[in-house]
Formats: sequence, structure tokens, C-alpha cells
Amino acid sequence: MDSNNLPHLPRLDHVRFFAANLVFLFHVLHYYYLHWQPLIGYPWMGLISEGHTGVGLFFTLSGFLFMLIALHNPVIDYRRFIRNRFLRIFPMFLTVFFIAISIGRDDFRAQDILYLFFSNLGKAPTSIHFITGAAWTISLEFTFYLLFPFLGRFAREKGPGYLLKLLLLMLLFKLGAYGVTERSTHMLYSTLVGRFDQFLIGMLAALLYNRNKEYLSQRGSLLMLLAFIVVLINAAVQARYASFFLVQPKQVFWIFWSMLEAGGWALFITAWVSARFELPKWLDRFMRRGGEISFSFYLMHALVIYLTYQAFGVLRLTGNIVADGIFTAVGLYILTWTAATLSYETIEKPFLGLRSGYGRPQQ
Repeated sequence: MDSNNLPHLPRLDHVRFFAANLVFLFHVLHYYYLHWQPLIGYPWMGLISEGHTGVGLFFTLSGFLFMLIALHNPVIDYRRFIRNRFLRIFPMFLTVFFIAISIGRDDFRAQDILYLFFSNLGKAPTSIHFITGAAWTISLEFTFYLLFPFLGRFAREKGPGYLLKLLLLMLLFKLGAYGVTERSTHMLYSTLVGRFDQFLIGMLAALLYNRNKEYLSQRGSLLMLLAFIVVLINAAVQARYASFFLVQPKQVFWIFWSMLEAGGWALFITAWVSARFELPKWLDRFMRRGGEISFSFYLMHALVIYLTYQAFGVLRLTGNIVADGIFTAVGLYILTWTAATLSYETIEKPFLGLRSGYGRPQQ
């Protein structure tokens, strides 16, 4: 996606595309077949059965991208930065929010408007129904945006050690929160305490990437192979031993999981940006477009899944569950892509054109 504040990196669009696809496949699998139950017996399907890991990829990518912007623009105008971020996410988010409060009009309370800033806490209107449920992540993203200009400056001035100290503090906070929370898994999954370290790890990866570009590019293919292995192992371990859907509401694994998850994704992002291989032009264009519409794709996919399921139920075209599942996913993907394109062009894109530069070199 083009930016006024950083030279365009198409590879980051690819990563957005991949993250949105993970969340999409995760919801298709569970809404149609698994019904939010763990798939312990098939750990190597963990990247899909625990595909909520795509959210961790989004968070890590945010930290990586904005740290690159801070390195490119030592001085960031805070007001313009927040204005740009507002224009980027709030038009689509407000659309989803008003759909949610319209659905629940009879239970709406005036104070529910505060859930615009806390869509991940309490009984947020967007979290009550599947079709708007993905909006829980937006509050975490925007909180990071509010803090980032300061974090970026401090990380640039003090180096990686500053971010490592923050990560240590976050681990301490999570240990305390785990001890006093009965449903700690859900808390660590959906709150700033459980997820902020993923933004920080993305920032740390960007610092290291910026300092070692040539070294990393020379070893990009090997790094890419290593990243795929780490990501697959991470997902398999979670699917086998610490699924989000286990009945136990309190799992020690989740204290450390966000860091392990973000570490794997940070390696993946760094490798993907560094590797020198060239994708076929048609695939590159497809993935770049997917990254461009990924926000609408992310927020619209549940609505498409729900409507299609209500209209047709579980498709049984061949009698083979794997083949039918593939046909279902492909059909839903085409429909979601179409809906996301319509949403992007009519809701997102006009506001994106209003953004302006917010960074400048150090005087």
C-alpha cells in the first residue's frame, strides 16, 4: 500500500495478504466443520485450525512497519500521524460498529459508545455476533498507534536494548495478570497485556533488519526456509498442547505464547522482505492487491461466511469432506474478495486519499 511516509515495500502487502488469508481459513474451518473445538490429533494443520495466529502476524507487522517509518522519518508530527491512522481504520471500523449496535438496538446503552475505544473488552457490541466479531483487534491497534510516535523515538535513540527492557516488563505484567485472572487464556489472547509484546517484537525486528539489510538479503532464502519451519512448528505445538479452544481457561503456555508467536512471525516478515527471489508477476499483483484490500477482507469475511452458510449450509458436492471443504473455501474466498473490493473502493479508499505526510528528517 502506498504511503506518504515510507517508500513502498510490496513485500509487506504480501504479508498482509497472508495474514488475512490465515484468519479467513481459520473461520471457514471452524464455522463449517470444527465449531470452535480443538483439532489436537492433527497438529500439522495448526496453521489453519489455530489460524487466529494471523492476528498475531498483523500485530507484529504493524510494529515492523511503523518502526521502519520512524527510522525513515526521525521527526514525526503526532497530530498528523494520529489523523492518518484515524483515516486509515475508523471509516471501516465505524461501519462495522454501527452494524453491531443496530443489530443490538434493544440492548444498546449510551455508554456503549465507549466500546469504539475498547472493542476488545467486556460485552462490546461488535463481539456479540460472529459477523462483526473480528473488530475486537481494532482497539489494540489504535492503542499502539497512540503510543508509537513515542516508542519509535525512544527505540531509535536508545536502540534495541530499550525494546528488550519493555519486553521484560511485559513478561512481568503477564505473570501477574495470569496469577489473578481465572480465565487467563482469553485475557492474554484479547488484551493489551497479552498482545503488546507482539508490536514490540515487530519493532525490534525492524531495527535489526534496518541495521543488517545486506547480510540478511544474502541469506534471504535460507532465512525464509527457517522462518517457515519455525512458524509451522509454533502452530503445531499450539494445536497439540495449548489450543485456544481447550476447556481449561488457564494455561501457563499462554504467558509466553504471544512472544513465541511474534518471534516466528518477525522472522517470517524479515525473511520475506529480505529474500531476493522474484514471484511470477501475476502472483505478485494478486498478493499486492490482496494486501491492499486486506483490512476490508478481514472485517467483511465473517459476514460472507455467515450469509453463505445460512443460504446453503454445508455443501456436499462430492461426498468427500476434504474436496467439499476446498470447494467451499474457494467459493467463499471469491465472494469475500468481491465484497472486500466493494468495501475498499467505497468506504476505505476515499478516506485514504485524504492522508498526508507526517514525518520529516531530523533538523
